[in-house]
Order: sequence, then C-alpha cells, then structure tokens
Amino acid sequence: MPYVAVSALSHPGLLRERNEDSLVAGPWTLCATVTDSPQTLVFPLGGPLVVAVADGLGGHPGGDVASALVARRIAAAGAALSDEDAVRDTLGACNRAVYEAAGGTGGSEIAIMGTTVAGVVVRPGSVLVFNVGDSRVFAAGRDGLRQVSVDDSPPAGPGRRTTSLVTQCLGGTRPFSAVTPHVTAVPLAPGDRFLVCTDGLTDPVPEEVLDDVLREHDDGRAAFELWKAAIEAGGPDNITLAVVRVSQE
Repeated sequence: MPYVAVSALSHPGLLRERNEDSLVAGPWTLCATVTDSPQTLVFPLGGPLVVAVADGLGGHPGGDVASALVARRIAAAGAALSDEDAVRDTLGACNRAVYEAAGGTGGSEIAIMGTTVAGVVVRPGSVLVFNVGDSRVFAAGRDGLRQVSVDDSPPAGPGRRTTSLVTQCLGGTRPFSAVTPHVTAVPLAPGDRFLVCTDGLTDPVPEEVLDDVLREHDDGRAAFELWKAAIEAGGPDNITLAVVRVSQE
C-alpha cells in the first residue's frame, strides 16, 4: 500500500528562551513545544495530506500564539486542501484569523503578532508546495536538493548569506495586509522526499550540508542529523523540520 512517512522534530535551539514554532502533520499538530528526538508518523497515500511548519516572528510578542493558530487551522482544513485555490483560500483565512486574534486584544502587546508558514500537500501523483514568508520547502531528489518554495525576503546584505527580514507573513503588521501565497504543483514519484523547515535550520546550515545529510540518511535519522547540524552551527533560532517520504511499498 502506498504511504507517506513524516519524520519531524521541533526544538528551541541554543539561544532562544522558548520555542515559537509549530508543526502540522496530517491531523496532528505540535505547537510551541519541544521534542527531544524525531518522531515518525505514517499515513496512507490517498486524500490530501498536509505537512507544514509555522515560525512565529522573532522579536514580536505572541509569535507562538500566531504560529499555533495557523498550524491548527491548516490541520483542520486537512482533506479540503485538494487544489491550489483551496490552499490559497486557507492561507488567506489564516492571515485574517491572526489579525482578528491580535485585534481582539485591544492595546495588547501581541497586536502585531505574526508568523511565516511553509508546507506541502501530498496527493497521489503530485504535491502542492506552499509558503508565505521565509520558511522553506526543498525537494530531495537523485539530482540533489532543490528549493521549491519562494522566499519572501529582501536580498541579503554584502557579505551575508541570509537575512532575518521578510516581505510578507501572516499577520505581523498594522493595519491589515492581505497576502499573496506562493502555491506550486510539482509531480510526485515513488521514493520522492521533501524537507519542510523553518529558518532556524536554513540560516545556520548551508544548503550543501542539508543535501549531504539527506543523501546519506533517511527518515528519522535524517531529521536528527539535520537538527544536529543546526545545533553544531550555534542553534541561534528555533529549529522545526519535517522529512517527508513517499513510498509504494
């Protein structure tokens, strides 16, 4: 029977006091908490299966609230994410929900809470890749690692590989600002793998290292080694990642 294996973890890193990331794997969510080791879930390949990460904006109060709200709404949408329009509509609804939750607090410090989001919807024959912000999705194929999400961030400054700024996210501003989600359909073949992650992994760890790890390891071991690489690079931010593998066995 065809299936999808999702190996994931979420960790605060070495410098942050708390974890403001959230994770979605099918109907399951992991919000603003910590996993000490990768967890692997297996799902039948049939109806749409969503796997996503949400990264609460660093330095903004309420980032954990925003990321958890978005993760739970995406998980609840679940099987309804059948096409590109459905994904765009859901992300637009998530954006409005973050603003409504922040606005309902009046003058509270979480009035500009926000989050990025990135993920995949696995369907027989194809995958929908989506993101708003700078969390990323990579396809890990025989030809190497290829980023299939689109960063919403300005060019990095001279001598810098990354930037912490984003040009759009869910929530995060006053007044309300609509978002234009990136949603792309890519073909799916048995054995294909995808890496869904927050910038707590991609900022400190170069892409060639991610590629090397995914070439050498599968599933839970790959997730562990990716986390380990981020920690060895200083663990400057929350680290949340999911390795998604499609199998026909």
